[in-house]
Amino acid sequence: MPTLPIQSKGTDTVSEELALVQAAQKGDVSAFEQLVKRYDRSVFRIAQHITRNQEDAEDVVQEAFLKSYEKLDQFQEQSKFYTWLVRIAVNEALMKLRRRRTSKTVSLDEGVQTEEDSMPREVADWAPNPEQLYDRSEMKEILSKTIQGLPTSFRTVFVLRDVEGLSTEETAQALDLSVPAVKSRLLRARLQLRERLNKYFKKKKGGDEQP
Repeated sequence: MPTLPIQSKGTDTVSEELALVQAAQKGDVSAFEQLVKRYDRSVFRIAQHITRNQEDAEDVVQEAFLKSYEKLDQFQEQSKFYTWLVRIAVNEALMKLRRRRTSKTVSLDEGVQTEEDSMPREVADWAPNPEQLYDRSEMKEILSKTIQGLPTSFRTVFVLRDVEGLSTEETAQALDLSVPAVKSRLLRARLQLRERLNKYFKKKKGGDEQP
């Protein structure tokens, strides 16, 4: 009996995803349903971070999967299906924001410099030390609220890269940005997040010390 080549877990996952996509492209609805079950929670988290509204996020999930199903024939396998799906979901989420902010255009490119030379050369790890002073559940809630306060362009990159774990290249593909632009926005998001968290902890510490 021939020995099958050993594949890494990541390779197996990509191959399985591609097999489901190819089956769905041939009309296998159950294959697409498996893709929905695999990614709906992640897409919802991304949508909720961008829209900051649960109902809008739920709509985004439905619209993103519907559009991806309708456009399956356009998926060229040049990236992971999940990356392609995230790009559709992000666009849908930004459209939701545009509808809510009719007087202000929401864009991933608004007022952000993307040149690598504009980034600080020496930056400490973004995670604040006070994080260790709080239990995970409280810190998670604080962090979530702080992320919501970031500008849309920074928040979107941060969520895809640091929360959902996409690589820099995958994030760039999902947002149709260059890799340097993603790195620049991610760095700025981390810096802003650290600054906001440090202000929160200093304020809380000051309040706790009051008699």
